[in-house]
Amino acid sequence: MRNWILLSMMVFEAFLLIYCLVRKSNHVPAGYLCAFLSLLLLIVTGWLLLFPKVEPLVATGDYLVLHKTDYYIDHQRVEMYSEDGSYRKLPVAFWYPKEYSNGQSCPLVVFSHGSFGMKESNETLFRELASQGYIVCSIDHTYQCFSTTLSNGKKVRLSSQFMKEVSMDKPNKKPKQSLVNFEKWMKIRTDDLNFVLDTLLEKSEKKEATNTFLNLIDSSQICVMGHSLGGSAALGIGRQRKDISAVISLEAPFLCDIQGVSDDNEFIFDQSEFPVPVLNIYSDATWEHLNEWKQYEENARLLERESRKVQNIHFSGIGHFSLTDLSLTSPFLTSVFDGTKPQKGAEITLRKINDVCLKFLDQQLKKKETN
Repeated sequence: MRNWILLSMMVFEAFLLIYCLVRKSNHVPAGYLCAFLSLLLLIVTGWLLLFPKVEPLVATGDYLVLHKTDYYIDHQRVEMYSEDGSYRKLPVAFWYPKEYSNGQSCPLVVFSHGSFGMKESNETLFRELASQGYIVCSIDHTYQCFSTTLSNGKKVRLSSQFMKEVSMDKPNKKPKQSLVNFEKWMKIRTDDLNFVLDTLLEKSEKKEATNTFLNLIDSSQICVMGHSLGGSAALGIGRQRKDISAVISLEAPFLCDIQGVSDDNEFIFDQSEFPVPVLNIYSDATWEHLNEWKQYEENARLLERESRKVQNIHFSGIGHFSLTDLSLTSPFLTSVFDGTKPQKGAEITLRKINDVCLKFLDQQLKKKETN
């Protein structure tokens, strides 16, 4: 109801703006004022429609949650999306428990956002995990995220090249070209994740971290997690590294497992058992298409196979972006991007995601027995 009221107001304000613009041809000051006020009302109403005021979901754990942003530079990689020869720069955000018990260590969760996403895309989940005793690190994949700010204050927007590649990608029709894209994207993402993981573990091991909470990291309890393209990168890291204990994938195909394209234009996947426990979470956006979309073929196989390492959960009544905090901050945009209105409220969905992820992590990292 609220959205319809705001939309009606916007239509009225748009007509009023047009009327005032036509009337201002008489050069009457009141006409200019009317046009300006109509435009201002239209902008304000549009903002209220897109981004209603919402309160963040309260974390349920025992610990107060602190937040910090840091900036890492990978001096081994030149930024491929820039022509100035600079090294790749990655803003990272942390959520961590305040006043964690002395002598204890915290499991580490490292998150990779989806295409055009941001490091805060699942902050509700990050805050919940931190309140339960986890250290969460989320990466802004520079030029693949919607927007980010570097340490010098420079704003970096989404790469038009990357946006074009994603929008034009058609795995079912052009699998060979898609594989070229997948390998390129996964190389960037997994290199980012590996660099951040190595940096965090080095700082923690040397106990020289300026951010003292990093000294609490338990290097034997690490999970990589991601949404969409970020989930694919997390799954890739789960195969690449020996120090990963678990992976959580929020609706993502096993892109790093694709080894080639067959003569009949089918993707060839790595058939070996996945080395660590995986939690795959799906929405309606992909659930009914896992057997149709070529890049999700391995996901479909894992639904049919019995595996103690792989858990698959389907949240019905929601779309792809409802798996992120966009569903809370902008229900209207979520409906637009998902192509349908979620059948369940954002708070209910996000709480359920928190619950299943926490249960999985407690089982796999903290070795807790859960019901």
